[in-house]
Amino acid sequence: QVQLVESGGGLVQPGGSLRLSCAASGSIISINAMGWYRQAPKKQRELVARVTEDGMLTYRDYVKGRFTISRDNAKNTVYLQMNSLEPEDTAVYYCYVEVNTDRLLGAGYWGRGTQVTVSS
Repeated sequence: QVQLVESGGGLVQPGGSLRLSCAASGSIISINAMGWYRQAPKKQRELVARVTEDGMLTYRDYVKGRFTISRDNAKNTVYLQMNSLEPEDTAVYYCYVEVNTDRLLGAGYWGRGTQVTVSS
């Protein structure tokens, strides 16, 4: 079993910054990819940013230049630095990891989500 612990959400004014963290633990042999999705009210969950084991980065166009994803392989942790936040960034942000365990290959796990609210 794999557990994900997210932190860093909150309320911030437009133009402000937040840093999200997600630490994975459990029976993990290796992590193929780590990423962040978000879901705004009445909207579908969408990819925000993703980083693979070999460092390949993917960003949603809307956040390019404002958000930066990074990972600490030693800590099985992924970060999302969010700058120049806009009200449209308001959503629940979910951590997602794809891992290889002692029983499964390429298994996907979701965090419980952390609320990010951008408002004056």
